[in-house]
Amino acid sequence: MKEISQKLSGNIKRLTNKTFKFDERIKDGWFSAVYFLKTKEIAEKKIPHNYVTMQFFQKEDAVLCGTDEAIALLHSFADHPETLEIKSLKDGDKISPYETVMTISGSYQQFGFLEGLIDGILARRTSVATNVYNVVKAARTSGEKKPVIFMGDRDDHYTTQAGDGYAAFIGGSTAQATHAMNEWWGKEGMGTMPHALIQMFRGDTVAAAKAYHEMYPEDELAALVDYNNDVITDSLKVAREFGDKLKSVRLDTSRTLVDKYFLRNHHLMGTFDPRGVNPELLFALRKALDDDGFQHVKIMVTGGFTEDRITEFEKAGVPVDMYGVGRSLLRLNIGFTGDLVLLNGSPEAKEGRRFRPNPRLEKVDYHDPNK
Repeated sequence: MKEISQKLSGNIKRLTNKTFKFDERIKDGWFSAVYFLKTKEIAEKKIPHNYVTMQFFQKEDAVLCGTDEAIALLHSFADHPETLEIKSLKDGDKISPYETVMTISGSYQQFGFLEGLIDGILARRTSVATNVYNVVKAARTSGEKKPVIFMGDRDDHYTTQAGDGYAAFIGGSTAQATHAMNEWWGKEGMGTMPHALIQMFRGDTVAAAKAYHEMYPEDELAALVDYNNDVITDSLKVAREFGDKLKSVRLDTSRTLVDKYFLRNHHLMGTFDPRGVNPELLFALRKALDDDGFQHVKIMVTGGFTEDRITEFEKAGVPVDMYGVGRSLLRLNIGFTGDLVLLNGSPEAKEGRRFRPNPRLEKVDYHDPNK
């Protein structure tokens, strides 16, 4: 947990305006709720000299993410953003329920129409970062540092990959499936072989691994071994072929299948659920690799893993070295709210809401998005 705590201490370097590729239609209110646009017009015509403070909060214990993006949004599309006073926590900060994470002060017509966009940015990024943080923490239940690979490319729209990949990085995942997921934090995507590669070699996992290794000899060789639903047999075949060159095997068995290992060992059945990637299969695989002299080969598991499932595996001491997680990390379960809480320096807020000063907030300097 030390490494995670260090990364989430608020010392992460802020992203610059140039990191984000905003749609220019934001300036015209294309993505803003219409009532915000109407309120902007009313404020301009009826009360142009108002000065308000808007604060943003959410209701969970969470890992904050999206502040840099929200600030860049304001600096890019607010009216005279250099005159706004923005105070904010940082991406990676641990936050509490109802804690103020950002305040914006200025004339409503300068920035009010961006309220919903800011809520959405903070909600999505914080949800992903928090989900990943919880999964990374679960993967270390046993005390061992185990990598979590973010594999959310097939579970969401491709246009979200860069921001979600960055949020996953903030949450503690340091490996992502696509180049886009790494765009904001400066690395490249990682991955080995899909089932499609093995299919084109007619189910021959060894042949597929040979082709991969010949094409990408500098990569650490990781073989996908569940194509034939016989992971121990195929793992041993690949290990015997490559020896020390084989670094890991990956299991992605469908939750509807029972591996052939159990069909050959009927006496094991009846005391557990034998479907999918299950603990008993992994214990058997680890023993088979070790007995054959392949103690160096690591085991990676993917397919339907969640925080709860990983916690169960870790508490049971299941021999997993790496987890690949996708869909469960993209659940948006944290929502942010922006409230006007001060009017011309005096408290004025919706009943049940009030100004909540936060000494942790830092004043944000203006950065010209065109420089």
